[in-house]
Amino acid sequence: MSALDFAALSASPLLTDPYDHLCVPGFVKAEALDAIHRDYPAVDKPGSIPVGVFRHGPAFESLLAELDGPEFRAAIEEKFGLDLGRYPTMFTVRGMCRRTDGKIHPDSQSKIITVLLYMNPPWEAPGGRLRLLRSENLEDYVAEVPPVQGTLLVFRRSDTSWHGHEPFEGQRRAIQMNWVKHSVYIWQEQWRHRVGAWWKNRSARAA
Repeated sequence: MSALDFAALSASPLLTDPYDHLCVPGFVKAEALDAIHRDYPAVDKPGSIPVGVFRHGPAFESLLAELDGPEFRAAIEEKFGLDLGRYPTMFTVRGMCRRTDGKIHPDSQSKIITVLLYMNPPWEAPGGRLRLLRSENLEDYVAEVPPVQGTLLVFRRSDTSWHGHEPFEGQRRAIQMNWVKHSVYIWQEQWRHRVGAWWKNRSARAA
């Protein structure tokens, strides 16, 4: 049985202000949340971590397989008017947020579509809510997305797909999936993130 509500995705409109995006609260079905939380990798370091660095369980693996599957790809292709079949996908996960995270950026030019799936309890903090921006000004935002469990955010990457959030420190779980232009980019990013995770772990032990 699918953990994802494809009917809700189909019913969600593609918005164009400030850039092409869609948001689907409750995209992960309520009955699937407990198992996914249980099997989510125990990421205790900040930053984007390649899947596989931290051990995860079968419900989380099944979720990734659905996101990387043909039904989800077809739905995103239809919404954004793209043919994504020839592009590889890349997954990273987040578990912890630093107060220095959330800086404004448009995403790398190698990315075509960014998918964010949040996995946090009801979000009370004012920080950590992703803002979709018209400019490189954090107050110039069109939408603010709290990273509540099951919320899906998808946007088309461009040179002006600015986004960021106000400071937050603590647990902030997010799965990021990207369709990217070249497989070599995935290798480069995984190597960079793995080295970064190793260095943070080494620094923490030294302290």
